[in-house]
Amino acid sequence: MSTRTTLTLDDDVAAALQGEARRTGRPLRAVVNAAIRSGLERKDDGGGTPFRVKPHDMGLREAIELDDISGLLERIEGPEHR
Repeated sequence: MSTRTTLTLDDDVAAALQGEARRTGRPLRAVVNAAIRSGLERKDDGGGTPFRVKPHDMGLREAIELDDISGLLERIEGPEHR
């Protein structure tokens, strides 16, 4: 059984689907259904590798006041930083 519905596609998506239909010689309906099925099958189930931050000890440097933004900018970019 099929369900008929109306979708509003972004121009780039519509162009890509129409291009795929022309390239493969398949009807647009078949290309759209295949693309949706593929997207639904690949939905993220959380099984991928989670992003991890690898912290590095950068140590402390003498004479650097991290609370003094103006002083940090002057030290990094020079006295003409503004």
